[in-house]
Amino acid sequence: MLDRVTREGLVLLGCGKMGSALLAGWLTTGVPAGSVWVIEPDPSDWLRGIGVHLNDGLPATPAVALLAVKPQMMGAALPALQALGNGTTLMVSIAAGTTIATLEAALGGQTPIVRTMPNTPAMVGRGITGICGNVHAGADGLDMARSLMASVGQVVDLDGEYQIDAVTAVSGSGPAYVFHLIEAMAQAGVAQGLSEEVAMQLARATVCGAAELAWQSDQTAAQLRINVTSPAGTTAAALAVLMDADTGLPPLMTRAVKAAADRGRELGA
Repeated sequence: MLDRVTREGLVLLGCGKMGSALLAGWLTTGVPAGSVWVIEPDPSDWLRGIGVHLNDGLPATPAVALLAVKPQMMGAALPALQALGNGTTLMVSIAAGTTIATLEAALGGQTPIVRTMPNTPAMVGRGITGICGNVHAGADGLDMARSLMASVGQVVDLDGEYQIDAVTAVSGSGPAYVFHLIEAMAQAGVAQGLSEEVAMQLARATVCGAAELAWQSDQTAAQLRINVTSPAGTTAAALAVLMDADTGLPPLMTRAVKAAADRGRELGA
């Protein structure tokens, strides 16, 4: 599938942090810089120096156009790609809240479209992306989108677009939850007498190390938790608070993820 991208070209509309992460992944997996056209009003020095076509027109019929602008900017940005609608160019969106119906209305009802939701660990090749498409994208379009997003991590196929807000809430926004966990653990350490520097070092290394262990292990997260927990020990005492059915982490996370999913639906309304 990436051979077609090399032959026909790829357009990247927007190249901020996520767009840059994706572009770096594509270049690493063999897509030539000369096959990429980028539309970005505020290009970074890195983007200026890698050899892509930057703000330099568009190919007539690129294989893919990836929409990597913020949802609030999508309306203003889409006219730049209208000429590619209702054709063979696959439109791939990474924007939260911007529905396939909205994209079809802007680009044409026959346009092949795939919605994706990646996350920021794509910047280190450890992202995960949920994908779904319209009927015009078909299996080939989904295969191409899957190949592109796989360059920066894992890809999961969704049952339908109705699941994209849940993906946004769990994995799209999820890295921020983990970063806040690091902050909260460090603050709790300070409250127990550690210096801010030592508490942050401990919290950051613990979260990153535990995440790597979960990544490499074939055991479930529940089993890994059990492995660390001695009966009536210190971990058990903490987990009694964290796992409380009314005030612990599970109900709090349920409310947080619901709030994110609800916001995604609002953005798409």
